[in-house]
Amino acid sequence: MKARVLLADDHRMLREALHLLLHDQPDLEVVAQTGSGLDVARLAHETLPHVVCMDIQMPGMDGIEATRTLLALLPSTKVVALSAHADTRYVLDMLGAGASAYVTKAEASEELLRAIRAVLRGRTYLCPDVAGLVASAASGRSTGTGAPVAALGARERQVLKLVAEGHTSQAIGEKLFIAASTVEVHRRNIMRKLNLHSVAELTRYVVKNERVER
Repeated sequence: MKARVLLADDHRMLREALHLLLHDQPDLEVVAQTGSGLDVARLAHETLPHVVCMDIQMPGMDGIEATRTLLALLPSTKVVALSAHADTRYVLDMLGAGASAYVTKAEASEELLRAIRAVLRGRTYLCPDVAGLVASAASGRSTGTGAPVAALGARERQVLKLVAEGHTSQAIGEKLFIAASTVEVHRRNIMRKLNLHSVAELTRYVVKNERVER
């Protein structure tokens, strides 16, 4: 069965280009599209998409509020945020509203496909522009939450960086030459020490503390 996708972007040419991109994928189909944030919840209710590709800046209602409204109505729907910029504030706001992925429009071709397929598998996904920002932030020494990253061990900081970039435990284990089960232990310890409960929370945490003391 094909995954159902709703496109919400006020740039008609980009929306049509994305429609063509997705139309060529054997596992995806576009069930609706709109250029207004006000239409997203209604169209989603009518078409029941698995994924909504959500522009952040739209007339009527911006993508942040449209994401909150959509997920209040259909909480199992996955949202992939689309933005012209890898801006920390937008990343935080969209992840905070419930988006599972963030892709810049400059990378919205193969990266969008990767993001859609990642969120369908229950993963968080950040395009390279944003992942680079997160990776840089993950090397920080302190935070504004009272839970210092420096309290983590060296291996935990390595795992934190890779988890925040969206890598699976298996992929992290291969990169660090340790077992995936060991990565899971480090992940649980990181979550406990930083009082976090999901990868989405961890990603928001790292992005929020981008400008930490080095």
